[in-house]
Parts: sequence; structure tokens; C-alpha cells
Amino acid sequence: MNPGARLDPAVIEAAVNLALEEDSAYEDVTTQSIFDRDDTLSGIIVAKAPGVLAGLPVAGAVFRRLDDGFSFKEELGDGERVSRGSVVARCRGRAWAVLSGERVALNFLQRLSGIATMTARYVEAAGDSGTCILDTRKTTPGLRAMEKYGVLVGGGRNHRFSLEDMVLIKDNHIEASGSIRSVVERVRCRSTGRAIEVEVQNLQQLEEVLPLDVDRVMLDNFHLDGMKRAMEIIGNYDGRRPEVEISGGVTLETVGSFARVGADFISVGALTHSAIALDISMEITSC
Repeated sequence: MNPGARLDPAVIEAAVNLALEEDSAYEDVTTQSIFDRDDTLSGIIVAKAPGVLAGLPVAGAVFRRLDDGFSFKEELGDGERVSRGSVVARCRGRAWAVLSGERVALNFLQRLSGIATMTARYVEAAGDSGTCILDTRKTTPGLRAMEKYGVLVGGGRNHRFSLEDMVLIKDNHIEASGSIRSVVERVRCRSTGRAIEVEVQNLQQLEEVLPLDVDRVMLDNFHLDGMKRAMEIIGNYDGRRPEVEISGGVTLETVGSFARVGADFISVGALTHSAIALDISMEITSC
């Protein structure tokens, strides 16, 4: 888990409120028909598969939003590994809060834990190469801050959070505006000193970019031999060496060999767009 992994309480509050409203948690006709307002329940949250936890503060916030006296005791913390059967948290509160908030709380917890688990697998597969695993902007609309938090919990790092964080010149920018040189020069005239990254798709483009003194070069969809040759070109360049990011075609099977090429970063969209939710459930223990 990266030490900088934090979730803004305002982000949690906004997401929780929206999710509870979406689920009509305050109008749960089933629970309200069965239980009186002051009935209480206790339960445990249990991992049903191995993985890395993320999102416990969000799950607790869901229940406390419904019942300000709710007891949510974390038995484990974000970033900790769980095995099948691990008790993650114990909770007690009004029955309607327990049952009406269960699905929303688990949705957050399962989703973020799935992202943390997948990220941890990529980080482990990269080994001790020194190459950092990055996420992308391929996130669920409205949940980017939480999903990028899950990446941090899993040991990865965040790429830009939004379009204003850095300049990233991609193939469509170049196609629409002209040569790489002309695009970089235009950016330098108009940007506010932000870092500049340029995506290249072949060695010819790489050699065009290097004299432009950009901050980072992205090797997009290069095959392994192409990556190795690109790193040789960059290593032999008689000038400032840009950071190097590898992107495209990265899987758990390929990330290890890609990492050994020696790039600074490998970005993986799958961390957020294809993570499988970690199987976590709630079990009622007493009334």
C-alpha cells in the first residue's frame, strides 16, 4: 500500500449519498415491512476469496449515514491481505440500517478491493525491476477518486487524475494538428508550465521526440523487441533523458518481461476497467 493512499471525506460523503439515493435505501419497503424502527441487528463482513482489502472507510460511512449510532469495527484495514473466511469487520446498528445499507456498502468494498487485488498482482508480476505500475483515466464515471485510491492501496501509482494535471499528446492530437514538433511547440507557447508527455507509436516518432526535450515519452503498443530498441536509443541519446512509460498490450503474463526492459512506468487500463470485484458478503450474527 502506498503511504499516500488517502480518501477525501468529502469524496466519500458525496459518493455514499448518491449511491444510497440511487438504491432508495430510505424507502426499503421490504425491511421496513419486517422490522420496527428501533430493532437492532449484528453482523460480520466476511471475505469469500483471497485478495487485498480497500474501501472499508466507505463501507463504514454507508452504515453511519443511515444510523449515526452505528457501530462499525474494522477487524482488518485497507491494504491488508485476506483469505477465504477472513472476518473483515463487525457491525451493529438498527436493523433497517444494516439491511438497507448492506448492498451499497458491499458494492463499494467489493469494487475497490477488486481493484486493489488486481493492482497488487501486477505489482508482484513486475517484480523488483523498479518499474512503477500506473493506472489510467479508464475509470467508472463519478468514481475515479475512489478507484484510483484502490490502485494506491494495491501498491500501484496514479497517472494523471484529470485532463488538467499534465499535457499528454496522443496520436489523435498529432493527426489533427500536424507534426509532433509543431504540436509540442504549440503546447509550450500555450500551456502553463505543466509536464509534457508524448505518445509515440514507432521508433521514427521516438527519434523525432527526443530533441524536443519533453518530460516523458510513452511507448504505445510496442512489441517487446521494439521496447528494447527504444530503450537503447533513449539510453544513447546525447541529451536529457525523458521518463519512459510503456502502455498497450500489458497483461499479467507480459508485464514481467515489459518491466525488465527498464522503463520508469507501465500504465495498465485494466486495473480499473477490468478488475473483478472481490467476493465479500455480510452475515447476520444476532438480533
